[in-house]
Amino acid sequence: APKKAKKRTGEGANSNVFSMFEQAFTIMDQNRDGFIDKNDLRDTFAALGRLNVKQEEIDEMLKEAPGPINFTVFLTMFGEKLKGADPEETILNAFKVFDPEGKGALRKDYVTQMLTTQGDRFSPAEMQQMFTAFPPDVAGNLDYKNLVHIITHGEEKDQE
Repeated sequence: APKKAKKRTGEGANSNVFSMFEQAFTIMDQNRDGFIDKNDLRDTFAALGRLNVKQEEIDEMLKEAPGPINFTVFLTMFGEKLKGADPEETILNAFKVFDPEGKGALRKDYVTQMLTTQGDRFSPAEMQQMFTAFPPDVAGNLDYKNLVHIITHGEEKDQE
């Protein structure tokens, strides 16, 4: 069963945004197959009080996806919907707390230690899912700037 989201305020409110996205995906994935389909969307609408959603509306939503909607596609699509909003700076600031040198990347082991021992702790399964969706580079560093960019813009940063 997914963890219940805790109401948080202040600067730390977005520090565990990945967990919130995972919880939303888990809630929508009613049949627990790792994908969101038309039945999951219909159930989600029903849970939100919209019982008479037209099949055309659900089909249109599903057409926005480039293929089956797994967790990574869900994050990308959600990020695309956030364009024009300003959560990127807030999310970046949460990571920058752990990156005083401003490198834009953090060691995988350090990220794991911080996310499993501080605040709303990640479970081992959540850590594995995060590193599967956003693998560290060959040196073991997580490019958090790219991670935040994908979450907020829905596409990978151009390689410079």
